[in-house]
Amino acid sequence: MPVPAVLLAVAKRRALLRIVSTVVGVMVPVLIMAMCGGLALVASATQESTTACLADASTVANTGGQPGAGAGLSITSSTGTPFVLTAAQVKVAEAFIGVGKQLSVSDDGLQIAIMVGLQESGLRMLANSSVLASMAFAHDGVGSDHDSIGSAQQRPSAGWGSVAELMDPVYDARAFFGGTSGPNHGSPRGLLDVPGWASMSPGAAAQAVQVSAFPELYAQWEGEATSIVAALKSGSSAATCSPAAGATETPELPANLSQLRRDIIHYAQEGVGGTYVWGGTAFKAWDCSGYVQWIYAQVGIQLPRTEQWLVGTPTSTPQPGDLVVQNPDGPNHWGHVGIYAGNGMMYSALNPSVGTLLHPVAWNPGTAYFVVDG
Repeated sequence: MPVPAVLLAVAKRRALLRIVSTVVGVMVPVLIMAMCGGLALVASATQESTTACLADASTVANTGGQPGAGAGLSITSSTGTPFVLTAAQVKVAEAFIGVGKQLSVSDDGLQIAIMVGLQESGLRMLANSSVLASMAFAHDGVGSDHDSIGSAQQRPSAGWGSVAELMDPVYDARAFFGGTSGPNHGSPRGLLDVPGWASMSPGAAAQAVQVSAFPELYAQWEGEATSIVAALKSGSSAATCSPAAGATETPELPANLSQLRRDIIHYAQEGVGGTYVWGGTAFKAWDCSGYVQWIYAQVGIQLPRTEQWLVGTPTSTPQPGDLVVQNPDGPNHWGHVGIYAGNGMMYSALNPSVGTLLHPVAWNPGTAYFVVDG
C-alpha cells in the first residue's frame, strides 16, 4: 500500500475512535441518569390534603453547570408520606409562579402550571439525549421523548421555541402561559390562549395546552401543586421543616436471617447519610444504583452499574437484603433501586434533597423485589 494511503487509513481509524469515544462518553452518563433520574420526587399517589415546610437542600443534578444550592421544599400529606423538592426543582416552580404572577394569573392557573411541571419533568429542566444541543445547557436530568426539552417538555419542532429558549425555565413558563404577551402569540397556544380554561377542571386545562397521550395523569398532582403554590407564592408561608421529619426506626431482623443478608443490611446502614450524586459510585457520594452496587460489592457480589435486577430472580416474599425496584418506566424496567430492610422499609439513595436513608417502601410506586444469590 502506498504511504499516503497508509496515512489516510490511520487518520480514518483515529477519527472513528474519536467518534466512538465521544458517543460512549455521552451515552454512559445518559444511561446512568435514566436509571435514577426520576427520583427528585417522593410523592404519595393519594389526593390527601398536604402541608408544606421549607428545608435546607442542595442539588448536584445540574449537570450542565455548577450545582445549585438553596432551600428545598418538603410537603407532608395527612398520611405522613413526604413529598420533597430539591432546590433546583423549587427554582423551576418559582419560575412558573413568578411569571404567572406577572401575568396576573389566578392561583388556579398557577396550580395548573405546577401540575404540568410535575407530570412532564418532575419540575426539572430536562435536556434530551436526542437533542445534543440541549446537553450544553444547565440541566437537572436527561429525557428522550422525541425532541421534548425543558420543564414543560415542549418541542422545538412544534414551534414552542428554540433549544436555547426552552432550556430557560422563565421562557418555559412564559410559553406555557402564553396570552397576548406570550412568545408564541397563540400558536402553539398557552393556557391563557385556551377559551374557557378557568371553567375547566385543572387536569383538562393542562391537557388543552399539552395535548398529551396520557391526559388523565395531570389530575394526580392537584393536591401537591396546590401546596407548592401556597408555599412559594409569598415566599414565606411555609414553616421550617423539623430535622427529624420522615425519620423511621430500623426494622428488627428475623432470627433465622442468613449471615450474608445480615452483612448486606449492615453495609446498607453504613451508607445512610450519604449524599445523592447523579452518576456517583463513591462511598456516600452515589446515586441509587451506585449505592446498591457498593453495598453488594462489600459482601463479594459484583452487580452491574445499572439494571441490577437483571442478575436477580423475582420474588413475592422478599427478605431483608433483597433488591427493591420502583418507579416502572417500561416493560420489566424501573427507575429506582434500593435494599429491602424488612417490615415495609427499604434503604436507598433517594434524591438530592434527602440523600441516602431508611424509608417506607410505599414512598414510591410500582414496587417489585429481586433476590440476588451472588
